[in-house]
Amino acid sequence: MTDENCRPVSVSRRIEAPANKVFEILANPARHPGIDGSGMLQDGAPNCAISSIGEVFTMKMHNAEMGDYEMANYIVDFELNHRIAWEPVLSAASRPEDAADIGDRARHRWSYELTADGPSATVVTETFDCSQAPDRLRKVLDNGNRWTESMTTTLEKLDRLCTNE
Repeated sequence: MTDENCRPVSVSRRIEAPANKVFEILANPARHPGIDGSGMLQDGAPNCAISSIGEVFTMKMHNAEMGDYEMANYIVDFELNHRIAWEPVLSAASRPEDAADIGDRARHRWSYELTADGPSATVVTETFDCSQAPDRLRKVLDNGNRWTESMTTTLEKLDRLCTNE
């Protein structure tokens, strides 16, 4: 059920790099652990870039609540050098109590939108949207607000990576 008060949570940052350079990192799941602000990503997919809607990449993850687990991430929006979005689905879990959620599409989404800001800078907006997710997930994630600090850190790391390469 959708909660009218639940809105996507976004964080933006201006990065001194052209959109194609920023997008190259975001579209390569193998690079995600290096920019992850949550500290949960353990290992990315092989070094291959996402190129279209419908592709899936898997991430090994860990957190104190769930232990080790894997998420299959389904690409649901893709526009080269402009936008990429995926919906994560639990694909493996180390805790028996999480096994029932394996394969369940919880209808939450991560996305990045890139907007050119002159010839060599890009405004990057990371968004977490759980407005279509089940009530129990929205409650655990505080309607997505739980991720604001991590998203800020992710964009800081992305900025450092883009400007130091």
